[in-house]
Amino acid sequence: MKFSEMKYTRPDMEQLGAAAEKCAGLLKNAQTAEDAKAAYLEWDKTARKFDTAMNLGYIRHSIDTLDEYYSAENDFFDENCPAFSEYNEQVSKALAESRFRSELEKELGSILFTNIDLFLSGFKKENIPLMQEDNKLVTEYEKLIASAQIEFEGKVCTLSELTPYMQSPDTELRHRAWQAKSSFFSEHGEELDRIYDDMVRLRTDMAKNLGFENYVKLGYINMRRNCYGEEDIIRFRESVVKYLVPLADKLYRSQAERTGVAYPLKYADLSLTYPDGNAIPKGTPEEILEAGRRFYRSLSPQTGEFFDFMLENELMDVLSRKGKMQGGYCTELPDFEAPFIFANFNGTQGDVEVITHEAGHAFAAYTNRKALLLETMLPTIEACEIHSMTMEFFAYSSAEDFFGENARKYIYKHLSDAIEFIPYGTMVDHFQHIVYEHPEMTPAQRTEEWKRLTGIYMPWIDLDGSPFYGEGRAWQQQSHIYERPFYYIDYCLAQTVALEFWVLMQKDRKDAFERYYRLVSVGGRKTFTELVETAGLESPFTGDALREAAQKAQEMLLSLK
Repeated sequence: MKFSEMKYTRPDMEQLGAAAEKCAGLLKNAQTAEDAKAAYLEWDKTARKFDTAMNLGYIRHSIDTLDEYYSAENDFFDENCPAFSEYNEQVSKALAESRFRSELEKELGSILFTNIDLFLSGFKKENIPLMQEDNKLVTEYEKLIASAQIEFEGKVCTLSELTPYMQSPDTELRHRAWQAKSSFFSEHGEELDRIYDDMVRLRTDMAKNLGFENYVKLGYINMRRNCYGEEDIIRFRESVVKYLVPLADKLYRSQAERTGVAYPLKYADLSLTYPDGNAIPKGTPEEILEAGRRFYRSLSPQTGEFFDFMLENELMDVLSRKGKMQGGYCTELPDFEAPFIFANFNGTQGDVEVITHEAGHAFAAYTNRKALLLETMLPTIEACEIHSMTMEFFAYSSAEDFFGENARKYIYKHLSDAIEFIPYGTMVDHFQHIVYEHPEMTPAQRTEEWKRLTGIYMPWIDLDGSPFYGEGRAWQQQSHIYERPFYYIDYCLAQTVALEFWVLMQKDRKDAFERYYRLVSVGGRKTFTELVETAGLESPFTGDALREAAQKAQEMLLSLK
């Protein structure tokens, strides 16, 4: 079914509550394991309907945040998602306590129960009003960022539309564009501080209501960390500082020399990899999508079928326009057995990365669209990001189709970006740990902490004290910090595994894809570390994966330089 034909209906919360009560009762009173399984599968259908409505409403709201109808529907879900969590808790508790649990674990998978136990440990009815308030703050942040109308070079630009100017080889133009973006964030600095202050307070209160010392433990539960903990993340950080920060520093020193700018670099100079400009995709958005079709058809029959399905059913909205939410994402519409890709094309290499990154997510969702359970259709987020980031590396084979004569420049930048990103992403996560461990921090203290961490993870940055970026407030443009606490390290763990896949591609591309497809096809029926093992790769927590990836990347980057 085409996206435009998909009907949205607001869920009836009373009916959902009654369905949850009925299902919980059936689970408690089940006389056989089969009866209990049937009761839970009925609830799964209800959850799919709710998720479909929520995601359909969110997509249409994010496509046009000025649409009053879908703005109101988004507000509805901000208010009622916590209530649905309560209904889900009621059913989940009955399932977890079922006298047939051991039989059900064999039938439905033990990871379902692992995740349910984790969910129950982080849910408390008293937190529902706080969750509702937090949702409203997230929407306020999103609308604030989407509202940007920046006058620049005789045009009015959204933040996404400003990006090409921020990568211009014209130094003066590039610096003016960064200044324009800085000005927008500086003008809204007090609002951004107030929103985040309120978020930290609310999230800390939720954690304390559950008996936790601070929000860190609850943040891990909310991200379904079901196979590793804070100690593993600390060990990963140490490996990043040891193996990747020195390599990234070498890359930025080389970039500064190549582009003729001073080292350490200002934020406005980070984005320019080549003095004559970065590689940009050739052709119109429609031509880029067609190049994407050719890539996916060449990769495998499965990926070709998937991308044709996406194009034929209007399951991508990629053009930037007034009122459209910034950024990009992939989400699922379970009842329609379809993923959806949202993006903002802006004429940069990021357009191709959308066609690969977000479509990697979508391919995994498409592959598992008929999964028995919604809960295990897809794995935890860090494993989902393996799907997307690895697909970006597979697309190197079509770099010439996407970029023409600039294919080599694209591959160099993409690979160097992959290396340079991990220190930044790890810093984002480290910053959040500090903030939530010390919720009493003032906005000024948070800024100082960001500056301190920048010296550790990004020593190539010149914090010159200029408004916003130079002051150490760059974290406020990172939406995940506001919207999804502790999400960002997932990208870093996944990028490490994706780099392992890239190393495999150099040896045997067919074998690499077979391993990738094996991992994707498992969906959410294994934990992150088990999925990595399924593909025959090293865990990011050992340090070996980062060490080898850094070595191989350095060799290739030197050959491409």
